[in-house]
Amino acid sequence: MSERKSFGQMSWAELKRMSWAEFRQAGGWAELGRMNRADLIQLDMLPAWYATRERRRWLAGAGIFALALQWINAAVSWAVGPDDGGSRIILILVAIMMVIYLPAVTLMNIATRGLVELAERHLDERQVGERLRATTIAHRITTGLLTACFAAAVVAGMGGGDDYVVPERAVVMLVIALALTHFVLPLIVSTWRLPDPLPDNEE
Repeated sequence: MSERKSFGQMSWAELKRMSWAEFRQAGGWAELGRMNRADLIQLDMLPAWYATRERRRWLAGAGIFALALQWINAAVSWAVGPDDGGSRIILILVAIMMVIYLPAVTLMNIATRGLVELAERHLDERQVGERLRATTIAHRITTGLLTACFAAAVVAGMGGGDDYVVPERAVVMLVIALALTHFVLPLIVSTWRLPDPLPDNEE
């Protein structure tokens, strides 16, 4: 009788084929919870979503769209007061952003095999080099966004007069947008750049 495989040794397809009784017998959610992030990322969950470069770029585009919604949220917080329906617009945009952001980031992490998420000890030399390139590109983009934010604040301050004040809510939303961009942009860049595997040479 062969020894039962742990969840870490199974593919996502094998996990999906398990019955509920087999899943519970193998340890269930408690066993999945004991797996480290490196093992969980290796599970090919929903591989059709990131199997080709074109699909991975659609995923990266979804991540960019989610970030853009948060930047729009910051602009709405700045331009629209709470009494003018601003709070409702912000909540709707946050809800839409989270519905897109969470699955997109999860699938990008799986598609890149934790290139940005995992510690270096879990990566090979090629992955470490690719992470450095993605981080460098993301850093340049973030620097451009910070410059644009500074310019917008200066222009708004000059046009608003001496008593002009940036709404506190807008500052909070802008900080959230910058933080999300800082953390997720390297993942988006690495997903966008990830090539398809080379075909096997059959002679």
